[in-house]
Amino acid sequence: MDTEALKKYSALHPKPAGLTLQYGTAGFRTKAEQLDHVMFRMGLLAVLRSKAVASTIGIMVTASHNPEEDNGVKLVDPLGEMLHPSWEEYATQLANAEEQELQKIITEICQKAAVNQHKDASVFIGRDTRPSSEKLSQSVIDGISVLGGQYHDYGLVTTPQLHYMVCCQNTRGQYGKATLEGYYEKLSKAFTELIKKVNSPSSGEGQRHLKIDCANGIGALKLSEMEPYFPKEVQIHLYNDGTKEKLNHLCGADFVKVHQKPPRGLDMNPNERCCSFDGDADRIVYYYKDTTGHFHLIDGDKIATLISIFLKELLAKVGQTLKMAVVQTAYANGSSTRYLEQTLKVPVHCVKTGVKHLHHKAQEFDVGVYFEANGHGTVLFSKAAETKIRQLAKEEEDDEKREAAKVLENMIDLINQVADRRVIDTTDAERRAVTPPGLQEKIDALVKKYKLSRAFVRPSGTEDVVRIYAEAETQEAADALAHEVSLAVYHLAGGRGAPPQPI
Repeated sequence: MDTEALKKYSALHPKPAGLTLQYGTAGFRTKAEQLDHVMFRMGLLAVLRSKAVASTIGIMVTASHNPEEDNGVKLVDPLGEMLHPSWEEYATQLANAEEQELQKIITEICQKAAVNQHKDASVFIGRDTRPSSEKLSQSVIDGISVLGGQYHDYGLVTTPQLHYMVCCQNTRGQYGKATLEGYYEKLSKAFTELIKKVNSPSSGEGQRHLKIDCANGIGALKLSEMEPYFPKEVQIHLYNDGTKEKLNHLCGADFVKVHQKPPRGLDMNPNERCCSFDGDADRIVYYYKDTTGHFHLIDGDKIATLISIFLKELLAKVGQTLKMAVVQTAYANGSSTRYLEQTLKVPVHCVKTGVKHLHHKAQEFDVGVYFEANGHGTVLFSKAAETKIRQLAKEEEDDEKREAAKVLENMIDLINQVADRRVIDTTDAERRAVTPPGLQEKIDALVKKYKLSRAFVRPSGTEDVVRIYAEAETQEAADALAHEVSLAVYHLAGGRGAPPQPI
């Protein structure tokens, strides 16, 4: 380690006095002007992580669904997964260290994680379309360079694309080619084959049209690049493409999910298929209006259910005893859980909120389906299940079984397998509050006032806020319950600032 170079470059990226940040589910995320030192230091950390695992590591500069003036950074581990939890602690230590402590913290990380500083390091970088992202990416590059790491800057990419690149690089091309063209070719080929096999001859032309709200973000740029790879009968129509409005302003997956209405700028006709990305295009929700004009949201719970129905039918056809399960968080709608368990007879497991917890649990099954209600999610196939499915698609003599296996094979290729809130402490997969004292008892009393209701609170993994969830028989009752719980949190958790806002 070049101590003088570290001091020199660190001084160019000074830490604001009194600022403390924590690496959460979505990495670091706050106002862009406060992140320069964090980006530099995450460049340092990525080099150390790369040396520790002898693999390429990814860094994505994005704040997803947050307002345009925010930004953030998250690291990507070797197989395209989120940063290992043990390294989240190192990230937090490094981000909050004072200038004079940097070298000491780096040395401690190297000792604890058995980092061989003489090994080579490789880092892939990507960013979203925020005005601050290019400059902050350069700060990442400074951090990588000062520790002698090599980097490849992919520039403007979606978060899933960067995860894909990292996985491709570390599997030496087995997962795909680590280029945007490779990404488009792999996914479009699987998609084309899939719709050939599942679209009935009677499908109308309208069934192949899709209106897409791109949240004024990176999704618009990358979908435009990918469109030539789609089959000609698939017609996409892009809205909120970033040419007129601000990122995530009155649009995007989070806006549609929270407000239960279409984004600004997208006119819907009855029974048209529509969907919305978030700012970095790693989240999606679908929706439509019926003939009466009523808005229907197909959120993550419904997406997971529809995928489960589809997969269960295919697995039954191939005749294999592959174990499938759905993984949810406490935020999942209770009706979706009951339908999966009681009607579909698919096991459902509940874990703490956050993609990393869902992902970890889903890995325990041959086929693990998980989607948060907000649209984050995927399907994981175990290596054993994937091998068996590909073998059946190639060698099975029974026509029906072979065709079902081919559809599953295309599915595998299409899916990219990638106030002080801490005053609230929870248990039971975050469904019951432990602290502050008396809060859970108050919530229990409020829930008893409403039919078919439940409610819980938890500290956010991405922002300095408390999340409140409420469910009841009617929308009015759910809103009222959420409001009462928010007031209880406000009074019992210290009463500082404004009351929490239900979501």
